[in-house]
Amino acid sequence: MHRALLEPYQHRRSAIHRLPAGLKAGGALAFVLVIALLPRASWTAYGAGAGVLLLLAGLSRIRPRALALRLLLVEPFALGVALLSLLQQDGLRIFAATLTKSTLCLFCMVLLSSTTRFSALLRLLWRIRVPSLLVTTLALMHRYLFVLADETACMVRARRSRTFTQDRASAWRSSASVIAQLFVRSSERAERIYAAMCARGWKT
Repeated sequence: MHRALLEPYQHRRSAIHRLPAGLKAGGALAFVLVIALLPRASWTAYGAGAGVLLLLAGLSRIRPRALALRLLLVEPFALGVALLSLLQQDGLRIFAATLTKSTLCLFCMVLLSSTTRFSALLRLLWRIRVPSLLVTTLALMHRYLFVLADETACMVRARRSRTFTQDRASAWRSSASVIAQLFVRSSERAERIYAAMCARGWKT
């Protein structure tokens, strides 16, 4: 799993970074809602939205290459959704509008996550009375994604050190074995963590 997705925050001394997390999250949510509700042919509004995001990205002082990399990592999700519209009547125009909307929304979320610490977003969720179980689940998921990423890297490295053939079939079998073992280890780790939390008084 790419570290740019697991750890998107980029510390900079900028006005965007200093803004309250609630203001940034509210602005991002409003931007996404506006873009989602725009008519498909509102290309002028799409251009204005892109200009606003580029201006904010410049004010954030984050390297454009880093933002572009993060956007490219999540862009396949937008592309996959937009491709479904090609099956409809006038599909090409719908495809272009859907891809543009999705890309703008994803860029907005990338910019938010790059300028706001995840812990600040969790505190914001606490303040607006999001159910505590959901916030705790998000915090644990974020923490253990790094653990699973490191464990995956160790398993892949160990598998490669024991593999002496380079054909595609062997590579697929190796990947399937790593995925299966990772699933088993993740389940076992989750059981141990839950038991440890219950032993320390954690209640759902």
